[in-house]
Amino acid sequence: MNPPPPAPRSAPSTGAGARRWTRRLPWIGGGLLALLIVIGLWPKPLPVETAAATRGALAVTVDEEGMTRVKNHYVISSPVAGQLRRIDWKPGALVEAGRTVLATLETKGADLLDARGEAQARAQVQAATARREFAAAQRESARAASALAAQERDRQRLLRTAGSVSQQELDAAETRAVVAGQDARAAEFALQVAEFELAQAEAVLLRGQPAGAEARGEPLVITSPVSGRVLRVFQESERTVPAGFPLVEVGDPADLEARIEVLSRDGVAIRPGARVQLEQWGGGEPLAARVRLVEPAAFTKISALGVEEQRVYVIVDLTEPLEKRPTLGDAYRVEARIVTWEGQSVLKVPAGALFQHGEGWQTYVVDGSKARRRNLKVGHSNGLETEVLDGLKEGERVIVYPGDKIADGVRVRAISVGEP
Repeated sequence: MNPPPPAPRSAPSTGAGARRWTRRLPWIGGGLLALLIVIGLWPKPLPVETAAATRGALAVTVDEEGMTRVKNHYVISSPVAGQLRRIDWKPGALVEAGRTVLATLETKGADLLDARGEAQARAQVQAATARREFAAAQRESARAASALAAQERDRQRLLRTAGSVSQQELDAAETRAVVAGQDARAAEFALQVAEFELAQAEAVLLRGQPAGAEARGEPLVITSPVSGRVLRVFQESERTVPAGFPLVEVGDPADLEARIEVLSRDGVAIRPGARVQLEQWGGGEPLAARVRLVEPAAFTKISALGVEEQRVYVIVDLTEPLEKRPTLGDAYRVEARIVTWEGQSVLKVPAGALFQHGEGWQTYVVDGSKARRRNLKVGHSNGLETEVLDGLKEGERVIVYPGDKIADGVRVRAISVGEP
């Protein structure tokens, strides 16, 4: 006997399934809403500007204004009283030592000396003779020092090529050679001036004696003591002038130096031989210079804000050839960057990435997607970049100008400059 066939299964009711999904929709909607609320309230990464810690050159400078001036200049004055003829020279005119007539003076016997005046004139001749001898000795000493410094510089160059000395030692030798050469030029100029003063003193003595009547009939001719150019003409028109009246200033405008005003606290850190860059002088490229002297006496100056400041003059020598500054003259304004410290392979970060906490310095380092606060030991700084001595490795990225919302552990997102 065969078994009965199985009873057919009834299909599930579609209406019952729809009702179950309808009952679940409020729970699903609530869950999605809660998820959206959580996503909306979840803190977003803060956009930050970052920079990498890199190694490179770092220089600390003192930036101040100053002006150029002719290093060796001379003011020609009237040796005696008399009637000055008109001076036709204009600033910039070329003059030659001992040959170019700068001024002519009609004395008409007014330079006749009495016994007292003659004694004074003889004393002036003796003093001028002594100054000339001293200037001659100074010139020979400066020449010898310049030759020695040049030999030392050449020797240091050879040793530097062989790797036996450092670049700093070579720079020091270069500076000594430049300074010694400038001293030799100054000594040569001083000797020319001393010879001119001796000649003027002898002329006054000769014309003032009774035996010099024939010489007094001729006008007193004043020639240029040095070769160079006319810098200023103090008295151009014809007039009667007393003894010692300034007439013309001459000098060599190619032999320039610059006088820079700095705060006295900055002047303490400046050393002779320090490297200087002169900018904003009118040319396309900065001019190289070296510090020759920091004057020992400061002076008080009132700033634009009405604050009393103690300032000191720093004298620098231009080391660029004349071809790079043919139009730069006397009393021209310049902006100087005086290097007080520099290093070649320095681990550095932007100064805006550092902030002070207590007595130390800290920064925020980007660790993955979070900011981590870290203590640092810093060194020199020029206001734009700061040397890092400890606490940071090369290549690590730091947050520049962190805001109040940045804290340890906050999620951040690095952006480039200008990105919203």
